[in-house]
Amino acid sequence: MKKVIYYILLLLMTATSLSAQERKVQNRPYTDLRKFHFGILLGTHMQDIELLNAGPQMITNDDGTAVESIVTVDQDRWDPGFHVGVLGELRLHENFQFRLAPAMYFGTRHFTFHNFTPDASYPKEEEFQEMKSAYISTAMELIFAAPRFNNYRPYLMGGINPMINLSGKDDDFLKLKRFDTFLEIGFGCDFYLPFFKARPELKFMYGLSNCLDTDHPKSLRNKNMLRFANAVSEAHSKMITFTVYFE
Repeated sequence: MKKVIYYILLLLMTATSLSAQERKVQNRPYTDLRKFHFGILLGTHMQDIELLNAGPQMITNDDGTAVESIVTVDQDRWDPGFHVGVLGELRLHENFQFRLAPAMYFGTRHFTFHNFTPDASYPKEEEFQEMKSAYISTAMELIFAAPRFNNYRPYLMGGINPMINLSGKDDDFLKLKRFDTFLEIGFGCDFYLPFFKARPELKFMYGLSNCLDTDHPKSLRNKNMLRFANAVSEAHSKMITFTVYFE
């Protein structure tokens, strides 16, 4: 019972101390009252991709014999990328803003293909593919911000982000579609500095559609690549981004 009373008193003291924080002079006190404003963004991100392996497949050798082969694919490492862009933000309400943020994303994905064949006479193979990516994005996001206290203001955000994929080689094992759409959710905090507002934000992005170009294997001239190109039936892109907005 004494411990319970102690913890209650501790919580009350903590709440009292938090509520008793002194107000400080606010930097840029009217910046959030503007109906519309612009800014720039800089950030880094990690690209991942969720692959659905196709399972066993029949491979026809040059001598006409057929062998069942199993090829698995995975992204074996995380390579950091970077993104830059601009933003325009519309004030909808005291706590709600709509943000449009066109940007360019540059990154790399590294795939490892493992070829497992039950036939002992058939050699096991391991292949690699490095897929460099460049995306044009147009993020459309809704921001819910808490009331400003002194010179900071935390917020939550969510939205959708259509992207255009500018990369992809015709002689790669895997190739992604030209268009994809991501669902976004994240959080951040506004920091009001004397001459500008900085907004660090952590965001999670998930591709809503199958981004794998399933017609790509039909265009391969080297038929020995088919066992690797057909190893994946579906793919969904994912990203974790850390961005700093300057307004």
